[in-house]
Amino acid sequence: MRRNFNLIYLLLDGLHDIRLDDKHRWLMPNDLVIVPANVLYASANIKECKGYCIEFTTTFLEPVVLGGLSEQFPFFDLEAEHVISLTANESNLVQRSFENILEVHSGHSREKTQLLRDYVHILLLLIRDCYKARYTVYIKEKATRAVQLTSAYKHLVDEHFRDMHEVQQYASLLNITPKHLSDVVKSTTGKPPHEMIHNRLLQEARTLLSNTAMSMAEIAYTLHFEDQSHFSHFMKRKTGQTPLEIRKSF
Repeated sequence: MRRNFNLIYLLLDGLHDIRLDDKHRWLMPNDLVIVPANVLYASANIKECKGYCIEFTTTFLEPVVLGGLSEQFPFFDLEAEHVISLTANESNLVQRSFENILEVHSGHSREKTQLLRDYVHILLLLIRDCYKARYTVYIKEKATRAVQLTSAYKHLVDEHFRDMHEVQQYASLLNITPKHLSDVVKSTTGKPPHEMIHNRLLQEARTLLSNTAMSMAEIAYTLHFEDQSHFSHFMKRKTGQTPLEIRKSF
């Protein structure tokens, strides 16, 4: 499932698994999960779960968060670790923060919207403190210009891959040359930038083939291929199978 809002939840008890993009794992009590907007998220096993959950759009926090959300809170970066195993003390602090949000949300304060923003902001600050204690190296690396630029490119690809298939289109959005973008992405990921676009297209195509009844022509149109033939050629070249063969395999 792909959403246009951010999701944060804390599992306290119960059976729960998650799949974020292509990563799958089982959750344990006191695991905190951060699912950024537009990240593929699913769960096949949810039984007798207890905990806290909150959903909010990035624009909701713009009045209190300076700069991009992932710049201030690295756990929203698409490549970051999105599950944090909290200690009992950390979990208690986060639970109290959730309780404050719930209390304000169910109340009738004249300042309800601003209070909710502030309390969600406090929750993110608590999570960032827990995150920094575990992923300091990642945060320092992310601060370099090359990593920041690659991260910006990844976010743009995730947002536009359906209708923008060329590296130069993204370079234009970032106000840099295609060669510079290629050099930076290769230096930080070891892969050419077009591969990231193709991987997102392939991932989305597989999702549409397996989870919808859309025709091949409809999927080709949705993903902005020139026609069904070009879509089939792309899938065959990348997977060794035609779209129809992929659909039958699910």
